[in-house]
Amino acid sequence: MRDIAIYGAGGFGKTISCLINAINKSKPEWNFIGFFDDACPIGTKVHYAEVLGGMSVLNSYNRDIAIVFAIGNPHVIKRLASKIHNPNVYFPNLIAPNVSILDEDTLKMGKGNLVLFDCLISNHVIIGDFNTLNCGTYLGHDDTIGSFNSMMPSVRISGEVEIGDLNFFGVSSVVLQRKKIGNNTVIAANSVIMRNTKDGYTYIGNPAKKLD
Repeated sequence: MRDIAIYGAGGFGKTISCLINAINKSKPEWNFIGFFDDACPIGTKVHYAEVLGGMSVLNSYNRDIAIVFAIGNPHVIKRLASKIHNPNVYFPNLIAPNVSILDEDTLKMGKGNLVLFDCLISNHVIIGDFNTLNCGTYLGHDDTIGSFNSMMPSVRISGEVEIGDLNFFGVSSVVLQRKKIGNNTVIAANSVIMRNTKDGYTYIGNPAKKLD
């Protein structure tokens, strides 16, 4: 089995350790060795494992190691990913065993993505790098998702939606068909996007309105 560690030892890190455990129960694949976190002392016990160190320890790791980011803020993920220079580090996609992918032949996915329990991905979907699809998220047909997007539980993205980079989707937020979400956008929980959004703003409500 291949070594894997989680960057981020908070609550979501514990959730991702459960995801790794579930994947291994379905098909033994990963040797979970612990967490990396710059804010926790080495040796701190977190759920199934301990904190191994921070960025400096990871960059000096002398064996092949898979890293996944268990962090909700997409900007933090991008910043951390840019600081990893160790050629032994690689970024796998982790997909929960009960995820429904309607057509694997038409799914295109980059690296470092997390697809958690009970998600559904329709056909002809394109997903970039370092996206988080939290539990129960739905991606409709012909969706295009960029990189560094965080979708909280039960997000609903209708068909033919285009999403850029570094966006945050709150719990149970909805994007209607053929809408465009650019970059650096926050969609508040339970909000419904009925029009294309402008970059760098927060949208809230049903229908969602831009906060100035």
